[in-house]
Amino acid sequence: MTPENPSGFTLWAVWRRDLAARGPVDTTGLADAVASVEAGGVVVRGLYDVSGLRADADLMVWLTGETAEALQSALRVLRRVPAIAALLPTWNALGVHREAEFSRAHAPSFLRGLPPKGWVTVYPFVRSYDWYLLPEEDRRGMLADHGRKGSEYPSVQANTVANFALGDYEWILALEADEVTELVDLMRHLRKTEARLHIREEVPFFTGRRIGVDEVAEVLA
Repeated sequence: MTPENPSGFTLWAVWRRDLAARGPVDTTGLADAVASVEAGGVVVRGLYDVSGLRADADLMVWLTGETAEALQSALRVLRRVPAIAALLPTWNALGVHREAEFSRAHAPSFLRGLPPKGWVTVYPFVRSYDWYLLPEEDRRGMLADHGRKGSEYPSVQANTVANFALGDYEWILALEADEVTELVDLMRHLRKTEARLHIREEVPFFTGRRIGVDEVAEVLA
């Protein structure tokens, strides 16, 4: 991975409580597991409280690293922690940085050395079937307009990664902000773009507050 041509993988995993198997939340080993995966070169960009925003999600983890297999291994380490082993999987997504359409300089925030923010929303999207067959000039213009509208919220950090062949989507986008209302306002603002006419899927959304290891037990209780 070089500053001139950054490449990197990222993975999100979302879990929910198993209401049929309630018991004390045992976070024994969680801090050690996080330290272990980071010692192996994987970054735990955040643990997130996604409870209450959806009926099927309580905890999300966001990992970044240089290879897909490193992220797979790190996730297995975390899943062996009793508190996470007791949960049920809801959603996973793996992405890799590739040059953005018409913007080679664009790179995810996690590859630009920007620290994580207090809130994140993560969602996939799939372009319309005709998008990639449209004239290049038309696509460039629509994405430029989309980018200008997004730049009106400079405090929101964007992380767009490719999901082609890695899952059911084309792209995964994670937006980070200090306040959840910034995410709400930005997403609403971006509805007013022509590029959105060429989206055929952009769900599910997983939104949550970044938390410390010491907060996980309360979130899952």
